[in-house]
Amino acid sequence: MSDEQNYAVIKTGGKQYRVEPGKTYQFEKLDGEPGSKIELSEVLMCAQNGKVQVGAPFIKGSKVVAEIVRHGRGDKITVIKFKRRKKYRRKQGHRQDFTELKINAINA
Repeated sequence: MSDEQNYAVIKTGGKQYRVEPGKTYQFEKLDGEPGSKIELSEVLMCAQNGKVQVGAPFIKGSKVVAEIVRHGRGDKITVIKFKRRKKYRRKQGHRQDFTELKINAINA
């Protein structure tokens, strides 16, 4: 393959994400002000220049440097519980908070 990609698989907010430098992603809400830098140190896997490193469970000394773009709330979802013939109905709405990050660098 001639197109070498740099990417990492990180863990944050109880989920795993595949991230690449220069792109923006939405994660579970993180602390910090928009415009500030943040380091994500739970790197599970890293691929740079065709070399792949896999952690057990994390790669020691590696981190992903990102910048907080903004905080926001996702689209509203509706949760409905219903049992037929029992006059039981519950309707609830939910909007999940998120933080949008721009990945600046992957340091392995």
